[in-house]
Amino acid sequence: MLTLANAQAITATALAHGRANAMKPLCVVVLDARGAVIAALTEDGSALRRYEIAHGKAMGAVSFGLPSRTIGQMAIDRPHFFAGAVQAVGGQVVPVPGGVLIRDASGALLGAVGVSGDTSDNDEAAAKAGIAAAGLVADAG
Repeated sequence: MLTLANAQAITATALAHGRANAMKPLCVVVLDARGAVIAALTEDGSALRRYEIAHGKAMGAVSFGLPSRTIGQMAIDRPHFFAGAVQAVGGQVVPVPGGVLIRDASGALLGAVGVSGDTSDNDEAAAKAGIAAAGLVADAG
């Protein structure tokens, strides 16, 4: 089970990772395995709609059971399937890196983290740092 303490560690560490690496202001959203928001933080100076983008990265990951990086490749490889699948989940998918699945040591899905604010690769790195700090396993694809 993903706890509030886990989610707070993930958000705090992801933001600290961004600061330590001179990233633009980030927004971090942590969802549990059913897609409920457990924690969300947006840094001062973050661009408008970063929450929605971070949430879409995490929600897409939870909905498909795939990291957003993989979903992005799927959108390229199978555009018709992707278009239909996005409709099925209410459009809540942002198919670029930065949505990382959270797993326990046995591989069970606990939730996902979405980060938005810098480049997609940097967003993904911040998410992975947060998950590791919580003692959980990051699945970025």
